[in-house]
Amino acid sequence: MAMFHAGLLKNHGTGGDATVMDRADWAERFRTLAHTTRDPRLKAYYLAGAPAGRTPLKEAPLLALDVETTGLDLARDEVVSIGVVPLSLDRIRASQARHWLLRPRAPLGHEAVTLHGITEQRVRRAPDLDQVLADVLAQMAGRVLVVHCREIERRFLDKAIRERTGEGIEFPTIDTMELEARLYRRPLPWWKRWFAAPATPVSIRLSPSRMRYGLPRYRMHHALTDALATAELFQAQVAHRFGPETPLSALWH
Repeated sequence: MAMFHAGLLKNHGTGGDATVMDRADWAERFRTLAHTTRDPRLKAYYLAGAPAGRTPLKEAPLLALDVETTGLDLARDEVVSIGVVPLSLDRIRASQARHWLLRPRAPLGHEAVTLHGITEQRVRRAPDLDQVLADVLAQMAGRVLVVHCREIERRFLDKAIRERTGEGIEFPTIDTMELEARLYRRPLPWWKRWFAAPATPVSIRLSPSRMRYGLPRYRMHHALTDALATAELFQAQVAHRFGPETPLSALWH
């Protein structure tokens, strides 16, 4: 649900430190987790490692990811679909994109159905996340995830995996929403706050952010389409505001 802002989450606690931690050295963290994790699928994921923070973006293994959920209440709602698209700064590997429709353990909320169009009938024969978890983690392995609003992906995936394995998940992310916030949510100097009239906040949601870079308009709230849209937005952000030599450590969390 990449179009939602983290502030709309109705419950901020899942019990997993992956939702709040900024990692300076994800490679070291993954080595630690590989030794302590019990679930073989998660262990294989951590054993694949993470790139060093000094890795320039032009060399970084990247994967755009989006999840759709049954709603935004972390205590009750669940992931209902996942979309991933591998990318580099100059190429989006659409032929390697993957999409999973999942059968959630929570009922689909009316608002969520209206947004993403996934109904109870569609998910009735879909697999539980536990059945495809190894496949999902294999796509994520060794890559830095590019997301729009990391609180959604991190918190909901951590919760879903914790409920099925007894262990949560941690992963490095580059958040395209946060990169827009760096530009449009910076506090004004005191003298501007004193003399300037309050400005209308600039939206940093996915679709308005894409429009500012001249990217095409897509129908949002499909996990695969939103992952593709996030990948394109990230490429535009790097081209306009950062650069291929920018280290991962400058952007990831």
